[in-house]
Amino acid sequence: MSTVIRRTVPAIALAGAMAMLATGCIAGENASSTGDSSSASGEWSTDQLTLDWATYNPLSLVLRDQGLIEEALGDDVSVEWVQSTGSNTANELLRSGSADIASTAGSAALLARANGSPIKVIDIYSQPEWSAIVVGADSDIASVEDLAGTSIAATKGTDPYFFLLQTLDEAGLSLSDVEVQNLQHADGWSALAGGSVDAWAGLDPIMAGAEVDSGAQLIYRNVDFNTYGFLNATEDFIDNHADVAQVVVDAYEQARVWALENPEETAALLAEASGLDTAVAETVIIERSNLDVSGVPGADQIAVLERISPVLVDSGDVAGGQEALDDALDTLVYDQFALNATSE
Repeated sequence: MSTVIRRTVPAIALAGAMAMLATGCIAGENASSTGDSSSASGEWSTDQLTLDWATYNPLSLVLRDQGLIEEALGDDVSVEWVQSTGSNTANELLRSGSADIASTAGSAALLARANGSPIKVIDIYSQPEWSAIVVGADSDIASVEDLAGTSIAATKGTDPYFFLLQTLDEAGLSLSDVEVQNLQHADGWSALAGGSVDAWAGLDPIMAGAEVDSGAQLIYRNVDFNTYGFLNATEDFIDNHADVAQVVVDAYEQARVWALENPEETAALLAEASGLDTAVAETVIIERSNLDVSGVPGADQIAVLERISPVLVDSGDVAGGQEALDDALDTLVYDQFALNATSE
């Protein structure tokens, strides 16, 4: 497990950095090397920014609620928020060009890049324990070994799916020993609750709600099988709109500071966005969402992804096999925006 690094960037410093960006005083290393077209007159390199919000990304909820990005960019840039219901939908938004920046699990970002999606991680928003193996309140399934011969709901291309693969592998099982129904996260819980599957590779906050409201049981948890929360951007956006990308990452760091200082208020935002009871949302934010990590992507995240890469290759989900996965691991991280945002 990676080392937790306390965030020390004061909000006032971040706000100051944003103000300097808005006047063109800070271009960052990107400006000269990637064709950033912002100028000293305060003009931005684009008049449109589309990014996602997701209930599995608490910082996105803070940003959307407080308007930090809109405030920093001013009236010259139109900011559009689109919802990601899972890492797979976030990756599709990026692949299709429907979003410039979107949030996924680290495993999902790696898989997408290995399969040809031109994305890079530019910030880390959390180190969560957001997935587990879930069964119904009255289920006879008590262990991973009991999953042999069962039907399991999981959303392919997301951390819960990769959590399931690792869990089966650790128990000496494989995908051939179970039947996986590829359902979006909420539909997976509905299928379990309705009895059409035996288990579900769950995702918070839906999973936490299922525990409280329906007595669902988490039969297997392992924080090391959960990858980090990745904020990803397309290479085109990184290369051509570095000024705006820097504003987004700066805002994420400001949101992190606020969320750490205001966990109950952050939970309230999650409750509102997800329709969960406030107590359930507080469990997700306070107990299972570690926001107190470095936003700079790097060795810690790659180490986790290297550990799960053999499972990804064996699953057959990487079209180019180990070679494509190795190349993705070597090229996935772009840390300059986060380094700029966290420098004192």
